[in-house]
Amino acid sequence: MTQNNIFRILLTVTGQVQGVGFRPFVYKTALKHSLSGTVLNSPEGVLIELQGNEDQLDGFEQSFNDDLPRLARIVSLKKTNLDIIEDEQKFCILASTAGEGHCVLISPDVATCPDCFADMNDPQNRRYEYPFTNCTNCGPRYTITKSIPYDRPVTSMACFELCDDCREEYENPLDRRFHAQPNACAECGPEVWLTDNQGNKLAAPETALRELAKALAAEKIAGVKGLGGFHLVCDASNPDAVRTLRERKNRPDKPLAVMVRDVDEARKLADLTENDIELLEGLQRPIVLAPKGERYSLAPEIAPDTDFIGLMVPYTPLHQVLLKHFSALDESGRPAALVMTSGNMSSAPICIGNREALKRLNHIVDVFLFHNRDILIRVDDSVARSVPEYSESRRNEDKSRTVFMRRARGYTPSPVFLAQDGPCVLGTGPELKNTLCLTKGDQAFSSQHIGDMQNLETSNFWKEIRLHLQSILKVKPELIVHDLHPDYLTTSLAEEISQAEDIKTTALQHHYAHIYSVLAENRHQGPALGLALDGTGLGEDRNIWGGECLMVDNEQLIHRRLARFSYLKLPGGEAAVREPWRIARAAAKDLGLDADLVPVPEQLRGGLKMFDQVLGKNINCPLTSSCGRLFDAVSAMLGLCSVISYEGQAAIILEKIQDMNEQAAYSCPLDHTSEPCEIRTAELFKQAFTDVSNGTPPAIISRRFHRGLITGLADCAKLIADKTGIKTVGLSGGVMQNLTIAVELPVELQKRGLTPLVHRYLPPNDGCISLGQAVYGQALLNNQ
Repeated sequence: MTQNNIFRILLTVTGQVQGVGFRPFVYKTALKHSLSGTVLNSPEGVLIELQGNEDQLDGFEQSFNDDLPRLARIVSLKKTNLDIIEDEQKFCILASTAGEGHCVLISPDVATCPDCFADMNDPQNRRYEYPFTNCTNCGPRYTITKSIPYDRPVTSMACFELCDDCREEYENPLDRRFHAQPNACAECGPEVWLTDNQGNKLAAPETALRELAKALAAEKIAGVKGLGGFHLVCDASNPDAVRTLRERKNRPDKPLAVMVRDVDEARKLADLTENDIELLEGLQRPIVLAPKGERYSLAPEIAPDTDFIGLMVPYTPLHQVLLKHFSALDESGRPAALVMTSGNMSSAPICIGNREALKRLNHIVDVFLFHNRDILIRVDDSVARSVPEYSESRRNEDKSRTVFMRRARGYTPSPVFLAQDGPCVLGTGPELKNTLCLTKGDQAFSSQHIGDMQNLETSNFWKEIRLHLQSILKVKPELIVHDLHPDYLTTSLAEEISQAEDIKTTALQHHYAHIYSVLAENRHQGPALGLALDGTGLGEDRNIWGGECLMVDNEQLIHRRLARFSYLKLPGGEAAVREPWRIARAAAKDLGLDADLVPVPEQLRGGLKMFDQVLGKNINCPLTSSCGRLFDAVSAMLGLCSVISYEGQAAIILEKIQDMNEQAAYSCPLDHTSEPCEIRTAELFKQAFTDVSNGTPPAIISRRFHRGLITGLADCAKLIADKTGIKTVGLSGGVMQNLTIAVELPVELQKRGLTPLVHRYLPPNDGCISLGQAVYGQALLNNQ
């Protein structure tokens, strides 16, 4: 409505607009353009009432579009005309309102901003070296939030009463700490302290981080409470310290992540791309996998199986102060680096509570750094790598895309935006690398990495996150989608929720879920081919799938298996996954090769006679078409890795040794006579075995194997595309984390006139399964 050329409008803004400095931004913008009105947080979003003349309102709109806070993400903006309010003179920020149902996105936790780092490094600033410094542009969000609207009383900062100086900042709309909910200082906020592994205090807040740095320099192992949980920490340059940590954690070989002080120090250890640097210095700051550089100087025990190193830089004030003190103790000239690995035992969730850590980690660590800001939601570090982007004709060397290995801190709970709207569906996720996913309208909220669903602790963690996400999203699922495997814990949880809350359930096969997921990320609607390449997933024929060419139509909800890898035997079932020599020996026998040429660990050779007898009678030898198991078999046959200590180890070593100058490739034909078609990957194993027998170096064999597999997959996709007329090919599964496959397979598909789709928001591994389940369920309800 207007009066004397004065207008009043209501803007309803949804998205990531609470806890990100949005209201102060609106306030300052309104003052700049001499507008009156109000702004407040509500369940519907941020409500902005503006009153002024046309020029003033146009000026506000221009500034609004150009100068949004760096953390703000607008999903929708609705404009409504209102009656003007007579004699209104001011623009005010009103108190938040609560209610059911809302359209607000919670901000993920955000790395410390440059302004706050500057405050901490200024000896004259009252926050000098304060390990919980933050403002509206940075700091904890998701990990300290109980509910929406995001205000201090519903965070773990509620128990810390603001001092006068902090309150003045908090209440001043022109201050960058206005309504920064975690705002605090050393006078009124959380504090750290150092203890031994029994909880006896060793250092007070003023000296705790300095004393911790000294302990780490003296080869001690520390448990450090951070943002989303505890880290296990040691000197990354000290082989003895790293070996001690590995022995105590029972993690003999799996690569360890390392934190350095800044990107300049990271460059001394690794060859970084522009995309790597953007990730390291950005808002999220994940662990970044990058090639070890010529000046790499860390302990060889950090990442013995790979030429890559997982690096991160401080993303909290606490880490920044710790690295500052630790760097000051090192006079070697090498980059000061600390191992920062998840504070847990294998397969258990990361510790978040002080008492919990004392109980579960005291046999690993020598000292603890505790603090008293409660972590409400446990969140591991995210892990990502840069992969050269592919273009229409060739690989684009100048541009990289990000491939996630684990999506958690910094990214959760940001949604994946879908091509269609629909009701709320819960995807329970897989057994390994579990996440869960809830849809809300045209958004899918995938949880942080939960872990392997093989114990009570992880099951309880899953239940916590399911209830928390439903609470903050204000949703209740109308359908639950779980894996086809009847014995998975996630299947049991789906049935448990179904009975307790009267929600229907349905199952979706693992590899179809992979392809539904990658199609959803790319907002592709309609039929597509899918190459699902991973380790394990129960198939519709009750065999174990993992090397599949599928057709998925996510509109008609039709999915079919069109081709598969040659079946391999898994002698001993799960034992064969842990001991790949079993797969290699069985494959050699089935192909009529000399199985005795397959290396077997000396301590296991005494049982070979019985092994062969059991294999000959086909007792406990399930069949698998798994791409991951094929990699394991070739690696074991080459003598690279007969027994694994972590998932993917055999394949990682096989990829590492490739001679990239080798141009030959093994043949990988397609058998059209079977139903489904067979991608004859047994021929890859047979050719590799022959080369080994002829003395060909393993590095040559590895390269020929990778090239042959990639060519075989691309040829298979092309043949099926020609038959079906479907040119789009989704690529998913844990094998897509193999850098060689991730780089070269999309290019080969494009050479054949096909359009590859890859994951860009979630990991290609099983971390994406819950999204695929949820979007399938949503389409199922939409089609009813």
